[in-house]
Amino acid sequence: MIHASNIAVQHGDQILFRNSGFQIPPGSRTGLVGANGSGKTTIFRLLAGLERSDTGEISKGKRTVVGYFSQNVYDMKGRSALEEVVAVAEKVVSLGKEIKSMEKAMSEPLDDHEMTSLLEKYGVAVDAFEHGGGYDLENRAQTVLTGLGIGPTDYGRSVESFSGGWRMRIALARILALNPDVLLLDEPTNHLDIESILWLEEWLSQEFKGALLMTSHDRDFMNRSVTRIVELANKTITTYSGNYDFYLKEREIRREQLIASHRRQQEMLAKDEAFIARFAARVSHAAQVQSRIKKLDKIERIEIPAEEKVVRFQFNEPPRSGDDVVKIKNLKKEWTLSDGGGALVFSGLSGLIRRQEKIAVVGINGAGKSTFLKVLAGQTEPTDGEIVIGANVNVGYFSQDAMELLSLKKTIFETVQEVMPLATNGIIRSLCGAFLFQGETADKKIETLSGGEKSRVVLATLLGRPLNLLILDEPTNHLDIQSRMILLNALQRFTGTVVMVSHDRHFLRSLVGRVFEIDHGRMQVFEGNYEYYLSKTTAS
Repeated sequence: MIHASNIAVQHGDQILFRNSGFQIPPGSRTGLVGANGSGKTTIFRLLAGLERSDTGEISKGKRTVVGYFSQNVYDMKGRSALEEVVAVAEKVVSLGKEIKSMEKAMSEPLDDHEMTSLLEKYGVAVDAFEHGGGYDLENRAQTVLTGLGIGPTDYGRSVESFSGGWRMRIALARILALNPDVLLLDEPTNHLDIESILWLEEWLSQEFKGALLMTSHDRDFMNRSVTRIVELANKTITTYSGNYDFYLKEREIRREQLIASHRRQQEMLAKDEAFIARFAARVSHAAQVQSRIKKLDKIERIEIPAEEKVVRFQFNEPPRSGDDVVKIKNLKKEWTLSDGGGALVFSGLSGLIRRQEKIAVVGINGAGKSTFLKVLAGQTEPTDGEIVIGANVNVGYFSQDAMELLSLKKTIFETVQEVMPLATNGIIRSLCGAFLFQGETADKKIETLSGGEKSRVVLATLLGRPLNLLILDEPTNHLDIQSRMILLNALQRFTGTVVMVSHDRHFLRSLVGRVFEIDHGRMQVFEGNYEYYLSKTTAS
């Protein structure tokens, strides 16, 4: 369906890839992986026709429709949510109007030549309209919006009235409703809750028949959605069969084989170079020496690619807290509206958080999970009820808001130093380095950082303090899969207490031992891990 051959792209002094190729076969399900800056977005832009490669060729069929969802949401205004989604198929909508116009014309008296010509145009238009999914476009748009959490009552809302995260969902719904031949998805789950992620998984497997190329930091989503992997690394593009977990194993096997081949080659080169050095001055061996020199010149040297840099850290041993870390008694939270009324978030929440527990707070989008964490962390006062913090509990709170509260004019080093005023420069730089801010990079200003980099800065400030209760609201957002795994391993070894919200199911399944579900303003406690919670809620 799409063939890329001998492509090369260079941005300034940085070579992304060269003499590389890959294919997107019809109906294939492909995951695109690579370190930040390796060229994943460039690949998407090349396939979408938004950028051209320096060399090589990308070919696709004339009628191939490509839909591209990226994290850069264009300016939406002037339409309702449903109108915005339907508008993506502007050509199809136009064809529908043309078809109606031609049907009207065919009911009028026409000579044979005119009728033949009109029927030919009509057939082409109907074929294109059907190929573009025109007959069920609006129904498809409604289905997709609902699946992504925007129900019928919100179809008519203006797009301007939605928050940034919800506008991202509308942008995703546009591309899904287009039902393209090739679907390009760049981090589609970033702004989705678990329910919407599950819906998207099912839609991709059951409803979507085209080819898929996607990148995602959600390991479960990647594993369940793709059957092949295209990797960007070391200035080349490599294709693997299988899902993400298979790719990790296969990549390690290939690396071990490459290291073995490199070792054998180095041993052979060393022998030839030793022979040349020993007999270079002897006339009797001149022919043999020259032969080996020519041989060495022709050999393609095997290179061992550098391993990707990932976050590497572990939490310091925290001070011991009391056994009862937090007592929650009849907690209620109600937001005051601009008209003076109130909007109830939850009420009657009670429970106990014990030392060293790892607890997940779950619930549908809008259930009040983030608000509950804010109350626990003392970021907002409850309307009623009580939060009792136990003895010797030091609270650390991570939220997406925390990234926005970073001082933009300060450097990474200065930001970390604020929470560690007594630490030496060496210790601070070591901590910065653990989060991939090595050397001069630690002197970059916060305002120049990406979302993922800001997230790592906030996590570094938590690590630098003696905390024994971590309250984490989506800590994995903006982190790549490798960095998520490092964070997961660190939290598994953390001897304090963790309460967290996350839509990363692999993270929850691997970490938590209890689950607090907030549903319709109430909280139910599940005395088991995330799989136990799923078994109970699925069964019900």
